[in-house]
Amino acid sequence: MLVQFIFKNFKSFRDEAILDLSATKMTEFSDRVVIVGNEKILPVAAIYGANASGKSNVYNAFEYMSDYVVDSFKYGDEEDIFEKYRPTPFLFDGISEDAESSFEIYFTISDDKAEKTYNYGFCVGKNGVTKEWLNTKSKTARKYSSVFYRSENTLDLSGFPKKSRDNIEVALEKQVLIVSLGAKLKISKCKAIRDWFYINEFADFGDVFTNYFMSRRLPKNFIEDVSEQKKVIKYLSSFDAHIKDFKTEKVPQEEDPKEEAYKINSLHKKMDSDEMAEIPLGMESAGTLKMFALYSGLQEVLKKGSVFFIDELNARLHPLLVRNFLLTFLNPEINTNHAQLVFTTHDTWQLSNQLLRRDEIWFVEKDEQGVSTLYSLADFIDEDGLRIRKDESYEKNYLIGKYGAIPSLKSIDIFRDD
Repeated sequence: MLVQFIFKNFKSFRDEAILDLSATKMTEFSDRVVIVGNEKILPVAAIYGANASGKSNVYNAFEYMSDYVVDSFKYGDEEDIFEKYRPTPFLFDGISEDAESSFEIYFTISDDKAEKTYNYGFCVGKNGVTKEWLNTKSKTARKYSSVFYRSENTLDLSGFPKKSRDNIEVALEKQVLIVSLGAKLKISKCKAIRDWFYINEFADFGDVFTNYFMSRRLPKNFIEDVSEQKKVIKYLSSFDAHIKDFKTEKVPQEEDPKEEAYKINSLHKKMDSDEMAEIPLGMESAGTLKMFALYSGLQEVLKKGSVFFIDELNARLHPLLVRNFLLTFLNPEINTNHAQLVFTTHDTWQLSNQLLRRDEIWFVEKDEQGVSTLYSLADFIDEDGLRIRKDESYEKNYLIGKYGAIPSLKSIDIFRDD
């Protein structure tokens, strides 16, 4: 489970930002807190903010970290490839523009009987990786122990067997992460970290192309397994009972006969008979297609106990449907493997003390210099120097600007006749 994500100098975040999913000492919804080792972890983090505030950059930062961990072994010493995958720093001051970007997490690994907590991070500058480290802490330990540490002038691999150390030293390039290379070399400690990132799911519904391709992503075994199709129908029936079945048909590909493509129709019962009307899946409503797109990721994270990052969860979905989706993660009887959901949204319906804890609610605000700041409702201090109470109306107070992170609006008067 993700305990804490820390990043700095990435896009609109010039200064250090911390997304903390560790539970604070609050009494509301204590039954949903997951205890692993010495960590008390929350299943959900909801991130609010105005348009262009930078809340999507929290999503982008974690996606960047994950992609770099999984793929950097491919970068080698090819400068043009690395240039393409360099992080984007904060560009509105000369110091940050030339400085390194940093990414760090604290997390636990599902099915780890030792219940260790891991601390992993790295920094990337203009020419490659400037720092990288991995520390672990057992359930009974007070301090973290170093597995490896790397800087531009230091390479300490003492936590690895000698053969693994030798293999890393020979193959390591400045653009490549030790974890990524080590996983490729089948070093178990590195593979465990890489795999933790690999099984997380991402969905960016603010991106048109992502929307298109995700709605065409089929759930695992959907074509050949009728029972899987029935599960999808049951899932969709939680908000739309009109789809009764699916009909799949393989479509021949003239250019590449080996490539498999399928036409999928949803079946609806006709009003005046027991016959079914066939509708191409792509003609279903935008909300239905989005929920279909979310199914595969939801299925995987619930099964593996991983993290689902979603940008703009509320787009094209009714607030009650978003609430229903959230409850899947908040219900320990459904979420038995402790999957987590981190999402950005504008949907204030979910800003409720009947649904979320104060430490599950986050805000992003951008100042006049273009610097984004991330903060939790649990840590927010009002103008009287008091913390937010659990019986407050979060939605009302947010919309009137009590918590910040709302747009600063002016009248749209350009069409006024002078």
